[in-house]
Amino acid sequence: MLKGSLLFLADLVRSIPVHVPVEVDFLAVSPYAPDTGRVRIVKDLDVDIHDRDVVLVEDIVDTGLSLAYITGELERRGPRSLAVCTLLDRAVRRLVPAELRFVGFAIEEDYVLGYGLDHAERYRNLRRIVAADAATLRADPDAHVTELYGSSGGMLGP
Repeated sequence: MLKGSLLFLADLVRSIPVHVPVEVDFLAVSPYAPDTGRVRIVKDLDVDIHDRDVVLVEDIVDTGLSLAYITGELERRGPRSLAVCTLLDRAVRRLVPAELRFVGFAIEEDYVLGYGLDHAERYRNLRRIVAADAATLRADPDAHVTELYGSSGGMLGP
């Protein structure tokens, strides 16, 4: 909720007209533990959201487990409204319903990298989102570095 959505959030904020007041705060949750659906807040908001209009910006909504937890927590804080904006919606893996007000793209790929999305803190700086093979990356986290960045480590293309 924090690192993966940072690039999307920055572009989103820059696209909002200047006359619209925008306040940005960050929230981070631990990854949910497999087979438990449990997550915990590891970095909480610094701003009181009571009686405010809140848009939660996500990088990707997958199973919906983390989103259900965090929207429940935020709702208990009494915002006037709470909407979810996600860059990527992978509904094919949804385990719990997720109300997404704003969706950039629907995807079905099992694993994606770039534009803030990472594998072992790698590939966040790709300027585009690419499909990747999770098994290959588990075996070698740098497996796609040359393919995506070139032998010099520089960025390929726009």
